[in-house]
Amino acid sequence: MHIIKNASVLNEQGELTKKHIVLEDGVIRALIDGDSDWQPAEGTEVTDAAGKLVTPGLIDMHVHLREPGFEHKETIETGSRSAAKGGFTTIACMPNTKPVTDNPETVQLVLDKAREAGLVKVLPYAAITVRELGRELTDFAALKAAGAIGFTDDGVGVQNAQMMKNAMRLAAELDMPVIAHCEENSLVEKGCVTEGKFAEKHGLVGIPNESEAIHVGRDILLAEATGVHYHVCHVSTEQSIRLIRQAKSIGINVTAEVCPHHLLLSDEDIPGLDANWKMNPPLRSPRDVQACIEALQDGTLDIIVTDHAPHTEEEKAKGMEMAPFGIVGFETAFPLLYTKFVATGQWDLSFLVRRMTSDPARVFGLNTGKLAEGAPADLTMIDLESEREVDPQTFASKGRNTPFTGWKLKGWPVKTWVDGKVVWAE
Repeated sequence: MHIIKNASVLNEQGELTKKHIVLEDGVIRALIDGDSDWQPAEGTEVTDAAGKLVTPGLIDMHVHLREPGFEHKETIETGSRSAAKGGFTTIACMPNTKPVTDNPETVQLVLDKAREAGLVKVLPYAAITVRELGRELTDFAALKAAGAIGFTDDGVGVQNAQMMKNAMRLAAELDMPVIAHCEENSLVEKGCVTEGKFAEKHGLVGIPNESEAIHVGRDILLAEATGVHYHVCHVSTEQSIRLIRQAKSIGINVTAEVCPHHLLLSDEDIPGLDANWKMNPPLRSPRDVQACIEALQDGTLDIIVTDHAPHTEEEKAKGMEMAPFGIVGFETAFPLLYTKFVATGQWDLSFLVRRMTSDPARVFGLNTGKLAEGAPADLTMIDLESEREVDPQTFASKGRNTPFTGWKLKGWPVKTWVDGKVVWAE
């Protein structure tokens, strides 16, 4: 048995209350009023939260752990440790590895490596098409049986509409979601930043908003026709949001996610040709940023994900045109959003916590994401007060590729439990 005493916990009304949390056999056994004169039995292991916030463990449904095949960038173990340090207890990893997670053996390898690491819960996605080449569907039934939680060719968009429709029909029969990286390749060739002032100023090929939105619109129509649960990856444009909002209003089963960087940064913030500011989708216009914020607030965008995408310093040093897309996200996600939106009074704390815990659990049907008796003891303790700078050299991830170096933030996770076991502590 383990007791977390004097925890600051959000109740169902979104108000902070003091609780003692009793953990036993991997579940939350009891939530005891913090003002009662209750005392734990002698010899019980106790963590004194001393008024720090304790939330359900954060959930990240879009991450890249790079293993198998790219262990120089990240491994399942280093990525899991980075996730735990960032307060995440459940993460879903993308299949664009080498080999691609397009067969039961690779799904099993990911699950085995995650179990060996013994840190956070790792849920593997499987590829929609063999080797993510868009030519032939994978064996969905076998991949589901192996433990895959959904199908995606993240990293590339499925270019062929008939292929996507067939995938959605098959996924719907298996009651599985299709998770789509929306990108029309004919519009993005050689693009490295968004189409706009920054691209023009530096003579770079721009990636237009419609490259994302065209696939969103196409896939919404296919989802309507097939009845599949369709989930849109890392939404970044006003046009995509408009389409998703309309689809939801007429009852199509579509959900969507947004990353912290698309809520915090626009192409006008990029300081120069530093490829730590290069990600896919790219940083868009201030107007798109505002549209993303409003869409998250009104529920058009359901959840927050990091799209944690580690690369080596050598790879990122190749410059804006040649470097790979992507930034790391686990260890800065909560502090960034807390500092920018909650500490400034724009959002309630309960809203941010919900979008990173119970909402992803609801969207993907997970048995976690709540702080209640009988729920899994997946918990995150967060220090809302102490301020510190983002220093990539302290990251648990192998990746150092972030545009947020030097930002002063509050809301740092300091302790993380998975199934009642401490997997990260300051």
